Amino acid sequence: MSVIHCTNGESLLHQTPARDLDKFISRFLQPNRHFLAQVNKAVNTICSFLRENCFRNSPIKVLKVVKGGSSAKGTALRGRSDADIVVFLSCFTQFTEQGNKRAEIISEIRAQLEACQQEQQFEVKFEISKWENPRVLSFSLTSQTMLDHSVDFDVLPAFDALGELGAGSRPPHAQVYRDLIRSYHCAGEFSTCFTELQRDFIVSRPTKLKSLIRLVKYWYRQGHKMPKGKGSLPPQHGLELLTVYAWEQGGQDPQFGMAEGFRTVLELITQYHQLRVYWTVNYSAEDETIRDFLRQQLQKPRSRPIILDPADPTGNLGHSARWDLLAKEAEDSMSALCCTDRDAPAEPGTVAPERQS
Repeated sequence: MSVIHCTNGESLLHQTPARDLDKFISRFLQPNRHFLAQVNKAVNTICSFLRENCFRNSPIKVLKVVKGGSSAKGTALRGRSDADIVVFLSCFTQFTEQGNKRAEIISEIRAQLEACQQEQQFEVKFEISKWENPRVLSFSLTSQTMLDHSVDFDVLPAFDALGELGAGSRPPHAQVYRDLIRSYHCAGEFSTCFTELQRDFIVSRPTKLKSLIRLVKYWYRQGHKMPKGKGSLPPQHGLELLTVYAWEQGGQDPQFGMAEGFRTVLELITQYHQLRVYWTVNYSAEDETIRDFLRQQLQKPRSRPIILDPADPTGNLGHSARWDLLAKEAEDSMSALCCTDRDAPAEPGTVAPERQS
């Protein structure tokens, strides 16, 4: 593999020939399988413990415990990654109740996490955060032998808007989204309620597409530091969705060329002013309330780029971020060796930045 070993991570990517990107991902970006297995085992133990022990002597019941984030989707990067554990509770019967009794609920979940830590045996180091904010709870799982390998978890109580979703189940009933549209005040305010749909949207994709997502996330993390007070960069989840869109619109070939796929995503980032990306796999435009809301979301003045969360139509993951800075980095990266095939640029796929209705 023709990789120049540099101290700078982005230089390592930029100096990797386009033909070697698959090897680069396998060697540097794929998580360690042994550590992944240890984390999955630990998370299953923790989720079962919370399900069985939280609110045992209370009218509140744990309806289900769901893992979300990159490790659940199969797109985690080697080293340090983030994930969510969402605890769905019976005390929330509508979206607007989700903030009720939060400090009390977090306190109970923390107590049970600490009990789990004491009573169960783990192959990884299990640390609960000491942060004293009563509305936030997090913990980390770290390898005992590879200390740079860890997963940071946020624990989030949520309203069970979706109920039980079986494998290959139908989209949620339109009433779920009608209620959401009537309840929300801030974009993506109740996105945790849709964790399963967000996870399933990615986890079912081909392995190579998940590898491209890893590559895009790695590129994003390596070189993009936001100057203090200058706004925020687009969220990683938005780039994940943009990568899926590029693959879908580019023909959905499960064995696409990695350099071509990467360059296609970079090209779309440079066209951020025109991006209008959305899906209707979960919320159907056949329902009048949803259709009218989608039309409003997609036609808002000055709201480009638009990347609507396929699980939660209130969330535009492209809005109010410094895409201009990311676009400049993308422009520079397109001329790097990783986007060049034998002295000629890897041709991006022909993908329109605006999805046609």
